[in-house]
Amino acid sequence: MRKHAIETAAFDVATQVREVEDQIEAALAAIAELQGRMIHARAVARIATATGHEAFEEVASSISALVTARGGMAKAHMILKDTQGLVPGLRATGFGEMAECPESGSADLRVVA
Repeated sequence: MRKHAIETAAFDVATQVREVEDQIEAALAAIAELQGRMIHARAVARIATATGHEAFEEVASSISALVTARGGMAKAHMILKDTQGLVPGLRATGFGEMAECPESGSADLRVVA
């Protein structure tokens, strides 16, 4: 019974980790689309690039924060993967969709605005 409870808890964590990773990436895609629409709207309205630039900077800052969050989740995922071997009774090699786990929590990503 205890083994089943451990496996269920581990499965719940693994599933949630993947879901959070996917949600962060969906937010990144949505905010990048917003940034593109802002650029398009400025061009259509034929207004100076300085007009609304502060909002553009805030969107860029939000993208940067999401990229940082994405890296943090990748690092947490890696730590959980390594920790799995320390849990008595947990012999599974992975849960969820069985996609490859990250090997590193950092990435050389740049935000271009």
